[in-house]
Amino acid sequence: MPAFLLKLSGEALAGEAGVGIEPEILKHYCDEIEAAHREGIKLTVVLGGGNLFRGANLAAAGMDRVIGDRMGMLATVMNGLALNDFLRRRGIVSRLFSAVPMPGMVEGYNRDTAKAAMQNGEVVILTGGTGNPFFTTDTAACLRAVELGVDAILKATNVDGVYSSDPKKDASALRFEHITYNEVLERELAVMDLTAIVLCKENDLPLVVFDSSESRSLTRIAAGDHVGTRVGAT
Repeated sequence: MPAFLLKLSGEALAGEAGVGIEPEILKHYCDEIEAAHREGIKLTVVLGGGNLFRGANLAAAGMDRVIGDRMGMLATVMNGLALNDFLRRRGIVSRLFSAVPMPGMVEGYNRDTAKAAMQNGEVVILTGGTGNPFFTTDTAACLRAVELGVDAILKATNVDGVYSSDPKKDASALRFEHITYNEVLERELAVMDLTAIVLCKENDLPLVVFDSSESRSLTRIAAGDHVGTRVGAT
């Protein structure tokens, strides 16, 4: 069975409220993860933290960017704790790591340990971004995907793939079934940040962008069904 890295933004956990963690949304993601896990799909999950903290406004008010990014890392850990608890209460063996070790709360990330846990069938949850400021959780997802040797990154979004422009603002936006990394870069499409896209391109790592609200997306992707937009080298 394949090994995937699932990237969930913090905003994805907030639902319509836009802030906090919406229990029904978290339950939906747990349903998806559980379905994939029961099929034997090996999963690693990287979480954002935008539902709990976004530093843009504070940065505009003069907050040090490094401090803001550290606060964002803590927000991802909070999301990870919630997801880990929901999964474990379902009887799914999961393991939570943070790029910034927090003894007594979260295990520090170690590539070999995390890879062994994933290969052993545990759902691996990665938080804390890369552990460094100035890097997004999208970049963290791509970095960890390369380190762990997964088959593809699956990015859950609020639209059903990659479009030529924002489909919620532009009715004429065209949806791509497949697009190359070079095209994403040339068109400056908001799929992931530049560093993340280049990292995937250099390591020939496929990316699937799909609608997070669709049921059984992970298992369908693993089965070879066409879901969302596939981004690749060719």
